[in-house]
Amino acid sequence: MKTPETPAFECETGNYHTFCPISCVAWLYQKIEDSFFLVVGTKTRGYFLQNALGVMIFAEPRYAMAELEEGDISAQLNDQKELEKICLQIRDDRNPSVIIWIGTCTTEIIKMDLEGIAPKMERQIGIPIVVARANGLDYAFTQGEDTVLAAMAHRCPEYKQCNTNLKRQGEFESIKMNTNSTNKNPSQRSKLIRSNLVLFGSLPSSVASQLNSELKRQSIFVSGWLPSQKYDELPGLGEDVYVCGVNPFLSRTATTLMRRRKCQLVGAPFPIGPDGTRAWIEKICSVFNIRPDGLEEKENRIWKNIEDYIRMVTGKSVFFMGDNLLEISIARFLIRCGMIVYEIGIPYMDRRYQAAELLLLQHTCRKMKTPLPRIVEKPDNYGQVQRMHELKPHLAITGMAHANPLEAKNIDTKWSVEFTFAQIHGSGNARDILELVTRPLRCKGGLTSGSRSLSKQTTNN
Repeated sequence: MKTPETPAFECETGNYHTFCPISCVAWLYQKIEDSFFLVVGTKTRGYFLQNALGVMIFAEPRYAMAELEEGDISAQLNDQKELEKICLQIRDDRNPSVIIWIGTCTTEIIKMDLEGIAPKMERQIGIPIVVARANGLDYAFTQGEDTVLAAMAHRCPEYKQCNTNLKRQGEFESIKMNTNSTNKNPSQRSKLIRSNLVLFGSLPSSVASQLNSELKRQSIFVSGWLPSQKYDELPGLGEDVYVCGVNPFLSRTATTLMRRRKCQLVGAPFPIGPDGTRAWIEKICSVFNIRPDGLEEKENRIWKNIEDYIRMVTGKSVFFMGDNLLEISIARFLIRCGMIVYEIGIPYMDRRYQAAELLLLQHTCRKMKTPLPRIVEKPDNYGQVQRMHELKPHLAITGMAHANPLEAKNIDTKWSVEFTFAQIHGSGNARDILELVTRPLRCKGGLTSGSRSLSKQTTNN
């Protein structure tokens, strides 16, 4: 049977089974260190935040609830005055550099004009206020971050009038001295000065530093990140700025950067796994006319370092039910590790934004001589369960709601939300992805005794 050259896309009519997008507060309030997130919604949203984030009130986290009561919903109270009281208290108690209002389903239903109130409030309290609507109209909970970053993109200064991109000039000069000692091509050195690259997507600082270092080795200087750790360090944006995403769920941010801020998008695969990271760097290098150096050797070293895990997963099958929009990238990496992917369920996919990732998926399947997996948007979970009953995969990567029913059917599962919070970006974190994938199989004894001893060794380390 001939292997199809292009992925087969299908669209079903299933319901969306995902977390509420306001869960993005869990990682964004830690990334933007001088921010304060104010979620405007009902008591139910407060319960969700308290349980999902698991932070006790004694910790005084940099987020809070503006709880809507009956008087707010029935328009008996003035929204602006009520929010003003809360924002003044936040200013006096925490003094953040920016307050980010997160709208919820309730604010949509009662037509609360947060965008109209915010500028007036900003002038009154003297603190910037960014409005992002993270509600149930999104397809996946990770799109809450997409909404926040798209809103923050409007607050980034113009590149031509911005000094933010030049604040690190001293650091850049030291990099240039090191680059000049190894790079004898003067045109490439001058290109480094003219190039202006902004990366968008929220990653832990250590992972962001790894990606910055990877690009430095190729003589490419990253002038900023969206989001930045400090609000006043937001990068300058404009026509001369190239932007590149690190996560596949940021299509709205990419569109805003292109259409509203006139940036040039670098359409690259996402830096997940050694293969994805190499392709990501190569694409950025091609934009700046730089010949990549040492990428193949480094990728081969990474594959050699994870050979023990690859032996464990080779020939094993996996089924993605769809939850966080990371499915295509993780499936591509697992196929490269020798796994068989029966189906990739995904709540929603912007094919233009993920075009390079889809091409890399096709290339990986040809290289591994395996059929292209079926890709199903908005999958019907009942149909998926029936297909899993027939295919009998070794592992199902699924949302939390379906894990126990599948375990009852003797199908090993892994929560997809764990990949969202784990450090999976960059070449050096490939082992962490495989650790997540193999853990349920090892717990059930689905792998060899050698792999179980490896798990014990990993735990001890």
